Amino acid sequence: MKRRDFLKVSATGAAVTAVASPAIAQSSPEIKWRLTSSFPKSLDTIYGGAEYFAKQVAEMTDNKFQIQVFQAGELVPGLQALDATSKNTVEMCHTVSYYYVGKDPTYAIYASVPFGLNARMQNSWWYQGGGMEIGNEFFKKSANVIGFPCGNTGTQMGGWFRKEIKTVADLSGLKFRIGGIAGQVLQKVGVVPQQLAGGDIYPSLEKGTIDGAEWVGPYDDEKLGFQKVAKYYYYPGFWEGGPMVHAFANLDKWNELPKNYQAIVSNAAANANSWMAARYDMQNPSALKRLVAGGTQLRPFTNEVLEACLKATNELWAEISAKNPDFKKSIDAMQAYRSDEYLWWQVAEYTFDSFMIRSRTRG
Repeated sequence: MKRRDFLKVSATGAAVTAVASPAIAQSSPEIKWRLTSSFPKSLDTIYGGAEYFAKQVAEMTDNKFQIQVFQAGELVPGLQALDATSKNTVEMCHTVSYYYVGKDPTYAIYASVPFGLNARMQNSWWYQGGGMEIGNEFFKKSANVIGFPCGNTGTQMGGWFRKEIKTVADLSGLKFRIGGIAGQVLQKVGVVPQQLAGGDIYPSLEKGTIDGAEWVGPYDDEKLGFQKVAKYYYYPGFWEGGPMVHAFANLDKWNELPKNYQAIVSNAAANANSWMAARYDMQNPSALKRLVAGGTQLRPFTNEVLEACLKATNELWAEISAKNPDFKKSIDAMQAYRSDEYLWWQVAEYTFDSFMIRSRTRG
């Protein structure tokens, strides 16, 4: 190589290096955010999903992007997590959108609604079926946030009751802790719904302020001690077939992030989404065995109760849709997706699972 050619290459290389270095530095700035959770730290799986998410973000950025997680009540009350993020009091929150149906019932659809989607269907609708586009359009308009699936509990239990629930009449006047729009459904069949944060449920049950309560499932319910103050444990939680937990980011702060950090946040949330579902599926079976061995009376809701609640649900959707176009757009899309999904599940998933349940003692 001639000397002038070598100098030309060297100069070009130096120029590339001079340009590239600042670009890399700019794309990986040191950033610190705060995330407030709607859950107490003692619930290591649902709260733990936020910690797992933050850990993933830190590891994927060599600790340059750090998200500090706060449990419910440390910065703001658990049921005000979305408000704090919307107002940029904190940059992010980890919560369930159905907590905010008082603002707009449309929020419930992107977490879980009675007789809605199971966990896999909820993920499928969000990631592949148009749910993400419709959902984030609504979140942007209503709260100036963007949402990322960041956990799922799977189908929940129907809750703890002081007395047996055999008929619809048994629900009349019952003071029952239940989150989100499901309370409006149960109100139609005589229940007096109470919305309480997780940490407030046990003392309310213990004092008799409420007659029953639902939370998540055996693992979390056992940790919260509900079996000590209520005897009957019902299933399924038909209002939460697959409740999605979201990580919400303030939209203005999100738009300030470098593109690679945005991709990392999205992927870290997806990892946490899978982590939480897998962890609940691992923990719930042994917890249920312990509860039953300790004297908990396991009971299924009767068909009479389920049919009455399904009828009330369809009535409520029609009432809300008539006056709320955002809700109608979202519920119609979700129900259409659910119809096709269950057509498929009826052929494969349901028949396989049903056979395996019947044959598990023979395997």
